[in-house]
Amino acid sequence: QVQLVESGGGVVQAGDSLGLSCAASGRTFSSFAMGWFRQAPGKEREFVARITWYYGRTNYADSVKGRFTVSRDNAKNTGHLQMNSLRPEDTAVYYCAAATGPSDYMSERGYHYWGQGTQVSVSS
Repeated sequence: QVQLVESGGGVVQAGDSLGLSCAASGRTFSSFAMGWFRQAPGKEREFVARITWYYGRTNYADSVKGRFTVSRDNAKNTGHLQMNSLRPEDTAVYYCAAATGPSDYMSERGYHYWGQGTQVSVSS
């Protein structure tokens, strides 16, 4: 089992920046990558970004490329999502998730453990 706890959500204005963190505990050695997803009201949960623990390889959704940066601190078993130039359409509950393998990294199917989510609200 891997436990994930997100922090850092809040209310900001368009153009502002916000950072999210996700602390992992438990059988973290079994985790291959950390992913970030978000779910806006009335919409399905969608992929945002991913980073692999060992090599630090990253992937981003087109909608956040160039604005969001995903990183990790292996020593602290913590992942981070730095969000810049936020837009109202970025408003959502953001989730971190742990994957035990490389497959389906843009899909919820690729992740086995999920955090509780943290709300990010961007006003215009």
